[in-house]
Amino acid sequence: MYKVSLILFMLLSVACTQTPTPEDFSQLPENKQTPQALYVTAIQAHKIKMQDPDNVYLVDVRTQAEVEFLGMAEAADVNIPYMFNDLSEWDPEKYRYLKEPNSSFSVILEEKLEEAGLNKETTILLMCRSGTRSSRAANLLNQLGYTKAYTVVDGYEGDKVKQGAQKGQRLVNGWKNANLPWSYKPAEEKLYID
Repeated sequence: MYKVSLILFMLLSVACTQTPTPEDFSQLPENKQTPQALYVTAIQAHKIKMQDPDNVYLVDVRTQAEVEFLGMAEAADVNIPYMFNDLSEWDPEKYRYLKEPNSSFSVILEEKLEEAGLNKETTILLMCRSGTRSSRAANLLNQLGYTKAYTVVDGYEGDKVKQGAQKGQRLVNGWKNANLPWSYKPAEEKLYID
């Protein structure tokens, strides 16, 4: 009986953690897709950044609160929120504050790239919590002439478990779940302070 339970548990675990393979990003949810279709997983993003750290720019586009309470990827060059929490508006259906766009996002990114000696042809990896905001940021940058703005499709925290005792928890894929380097103590020069 123990072996049957263990096998059943393993099969369910695999079923809950299936994500698009690098060859099959066509299975991405619509909210994570971009017209330019430049996608990487967190594991791929880490590898790309480590192979050429001076010429690949990793941007954490999460809110300041997310960085403060959930930590930040050590490989990230900077945190520039793509959206801010509107603390005056609560979304009762999504159990979170509404978000509003950061009108300075592209301006600040351009300044940071110039400081690093980089430009619009630089490989830019955009990472949010789970891949939705990063896809929107990639779309914006594409419209502004950035040629290699990739979205990290599984983000920093990953996707939610769809069933079982851990349903709703972000335990599927993502930077943290892949055990890639991160810290609760990001370098101050990487933080977005307005």
